[in-house]
Amino acid sequence: MNPLVPDTSFHIYNHANGFENVFKEAENYRFFLEKYQLHISPIVETYAYCLMPNHFHLVVRIRKREVIENLIRNKNISMVVNTSKVQNFGSVSDNEIEKFLSKQFANLFSSYTQSFNKVYHRMGSLFIKNFKREPITDKTHFLNAIIYTHRNPIHHGFCKSFDEWPHSSYPEIIYGVESIVETDKILKMVGNIDDFIEMHKINLNRFESKTNLEIPDHHFKI
Repeated sequence: MNPLVPDTSFHIYNHANGFENVFKEAENYRFFLEKYQLHISPIVETYAYCLMPNHFHLVVRIRKREVIENLIRNKNISMVVNTSKVQNFGSVSDNEIEKFLSKQFANLFSSYTQSFNKVYHRMGSLFIKNFKREPITDKTHFLNAIIYTHRNPIHHGFCKSFDEWPHSSYPEIIYGVESIVETDKILKMVGNIDDFIEMHKINLNRFESKTNLEIPDHHFKI
């Protein structure tokens, strides 16, 4: 399994542990994002997300090493990340950093599961323990992972267009809704909002149904 490392982009996804859904109603999606902002936003920049009934996808970039080291030293993950005020008091090992990053995702899944189990009177794990993470190798791979993430609910039959699915970063980006996503950086990367929308349309038109919906083809040109 690829380790989580600073200043690296990843496509991250996870699935329900079994056949039940991890999101049953709108409040579940909202609560998951609330916990995501608490545990994960301090350690990553988020570029895309999509939550679906039994799984989710993320496109993130782990923050710079000095930011992660500062969080570890402060022992306060809820602090606001301000990269202009990062202090450097000595090195933190690669192993400590990887454990810390993985622990934050474990905290997300654990806190969400505890609440979910209490509300729905269930017991046991909710998510698969070892979540998938794929390092993103270049800009084409990065943009394709974003589009793939937004496209997922269409090909699972939950909606017919990108902006119809409410639990995705796509409508937040195109409608300028304040969210956990780095909208300004995404649009700067692609040009503007019209280019962003067109890029998604072109990719959807080229998509072939035989494509594996769990592993995006990062060789596919945007």
